[in-house]
Amino acid sequence: MKHLKPVLIIFSIFISIIFIVPTLLVLPFSSDKETANLDEKLKNTPSVEELANSVEVAVYRSNQDLIEKLPLEQYVVGVVAGEMPADFEKEALKAQALAARTYIVNQLLLEDSTVPKGADVTDTVSHQVYKNQKELAGLWGADYDWKVKKISDAVLETMGQVLTYDGKPITAAFFSTSNGYTENSEAYWPNEYPYLRSVESPWDSASPRFEDQKVIPIKEFEQKLGVTLPKDGSVGTITSRTEGKRVASVEINGKGFSGREIREKLELRSTDFSWYLKDNHIVIATKGYGHGVGMSQYGANGMAKEGKDYQDIVTHYYKDVKITESDKLLQKVTAQR
Repeated sequence: MKHLKPVLIIFSIFISIIFIVPTLLVLPFSSDKETANLDEKLKNTPSVEELANSVEVAVYRSNQDLIEKLPLEQYVVGVVAGEMPADFEKEALKAQALAARTYIVNQLLLEDSTVPKGADVTDTVSHQVYKNQKELAGLWGADYDWKVKKISDAVLETMGQVLTYDGKPITAAFFSTSNGYTENSEAYWPNEYPYLRSVESPWDSASPRFEDQKVIPIKEFEQKLGVTLPKDGSVGTITSRTEGKRVASVEINGKGFSGREIREKLELRSTDFSWYLKDNHIVIATKGYGHGVGMSQYGANGMAKEGKDYQDIVTHYYKDVKITESDKLLQKVTAQR
């Protein structure tokens, strides 16, 4: 029995440890008096205000006849909101942000005599449509929070990026809806740009603006175009088309017009048009909405729905361009000021 005594002693110590150690582990943390707590401070998604660290843009507000100054990236938020529906795919919004930012960076580097003194850009389609936060709140109402967050995130995720060709920001033209193709720049404007080439854009057929019809009285048609329709019932002839499948030239009773002239004089949605005579009216059918040069917005949204990202979108619509950080370009702007 003597040899069992050491065993009993060891066993007793072991039992004591089992009960004492948990107590020792718990006691330091069981005090009713808390000395410090683990803080929790989650980072929120960056807000529009956090886009403030950028070059200032002076926007001429055409309706109020005043100049509004704000940071460039906040300006881009206002342009994307003014130019593209917020319920578009995020990658399409990011492509629009890239185009809008490129446009304003290029604008800041130019001397534009068409804008009022003290301004860099206007808020109309002559440059880019821009709406500030107050205007958007009134326009969107209860949808304001999610719409402005979605657009702000798209701007933040492309922050500082611009599109360049040969190291210079491009003329990042965009429009609503194509007729299935975009247009070469020189088909609509005087200048030929190597990156503004006609490309296929099949996604646009899903746009609510893809087709339109307009009915004009014959007298109004003749007055606006300065022509008299012949008595044989003919209403003119399309004599050539562009690479983008739009009307390049038309002849009406011996008088020639460009497709752009017809579009502007008759206020048509695009230069892809045809018409016919019915009773005392001219019925005009159009395909697409806008000038057709550069990025199609509905095409961009269609690409995004198919899983394409914003880099895919911009490199489809702007040929041979690069996505570049704008820092060095904006340094030139700062130096000029």
